[in-house]
Amino acid sequence: MTHWENDSTRLTHDFDPTKEESFTSAHAEYKELRAKCPVAHSHAYKGFWAVFKYDDIVNILKDFNTFTTSVQNTVPKFAFTGRRPPLHLDPPEHTPYRRIINRFFTNEKMEKLAPVVEKYAIELLEPLVEKREFNFSTEYAHKYPAYIFAEFFNVPKELSLTIREISAVYVKAIQEMNDEVVKKYSRELYGIAQSIIDERRQNPMDPDEDITTALLEAQDKGELIEEDLVLGCVRQLLLTGMVAPSVFLASMVAHLAQHEEIQNQLRQDLSLIPAATEEYLRLLTPYRGMARTPKRDVVIGGRLIKKDEPIALVYMSANRDESVFSDPDQFILNRPNIDKHIAFGRGPHQCPGAPLARMMIGDTLRELLKRTKTISVNGEIKMTKWAEWGVLSLPLKVTPI
Repeated sequence: MTHWENDSTRLTHDFDPTKEESFTSAHAEYKELRAKCPVAHSHAYKGFWAVFKYDDIVNILKDFNTFTTSVQNTVPKFAFTGRRPPLHLDPPEHTPYRRIINRFFTNEKMEKLAPVVEKYAIELLEPLVEKREFNFSTEYAHKYPAYIFAEFFNVPKELSLTIREISAVYVKAIQEMNDEVVKKYSRELYGIAQSIIDERRQNPMDPDEDITTALLEAQDKGELIEEDLVLGCVRQLLLTGMVAPSVFLASMVAHLAQHEEIQNQLRQDLSLIPAATEEYLRLLTPYRGMARTPKRDVVIGGRLIKKDEPIALVYMSANRDESVFSDPDQFILNRPNIDKHIAFGRGPHQCPGAPLARMMIGDTLRELLKRTKTISVNGEIKMTKWAEWGVLSLPLKVTPI
């Protein structure tokens, strides 16, 4: 279907991202949209486009000359308080920031962090399994990323948990389009970022061991010129590692709890955990609101999208695209093309934290399965709202070994 008409007929309302969802409803809707309306428009969030097919999304991600992150990089838009590299910049401006960030996710860095990542998974899970009944989201998934973040960022655990709480309120305000609350809590996150920078200025750490010190050193050397962008980069890093990991971990365990056969298969052979991690990343991708803005009029899937109209890239739909993944709604270990999934994006803005995320997912799976005979859902599963997709509350019942 091609819409060359005036805006009143071109800008249709093809789906409603604000409606309540169950654990399976969004994927069912996106399957239908891929078949009937793979490039859709919604009047929600002040109007935006959404792309649901794998190839269309990957092409947009790779073409940063046409599709920029510097205007609007999320739907809904919530960056009111300054630019935050590297997400808010296109190459080549974003490259110096990515070069520094990437240094902290090398294999060597991950090997050094691995014992800590495993330790916190065990510390949090052991008492929960002994309780037998608990809320996996609030008692594990919301805390675990914060503990890892504290180690990674060299900040006190208490501060990391505070950041996690502020992030939760901030994200809820974004979903409710409450701009004043968004601005209030964004300023709080900026204040925390500034306090971390001030502390590193007074007490520098080894720039090979601390990402904030590394950014400040690059600024002092003239590699990163604008001071407000260094602040924005630290501010961006504060939030990025908190929200998506929490909802993804809960989604993964919710699925596991509803599939006893997968539990048994993985328990019998823990060497399958890395393959399970990749398949869960594909099956339960938490991102659907990452966005790009075209610098000129474009046509995608027969739809005319005009310059500066935001486009949401629905990664979670791309990873269940039938034209790429066979039986896409099924959990299938060792898919021959599993490396094609885009849970972490593609192109210059591909998530640098993927190695750490994989480690956290694998350790959570392994340590939970090692300690349990059975895992089952023990109440109502509550879901997040757009822009993330995933589980916000997961009551569990487990049988300890």
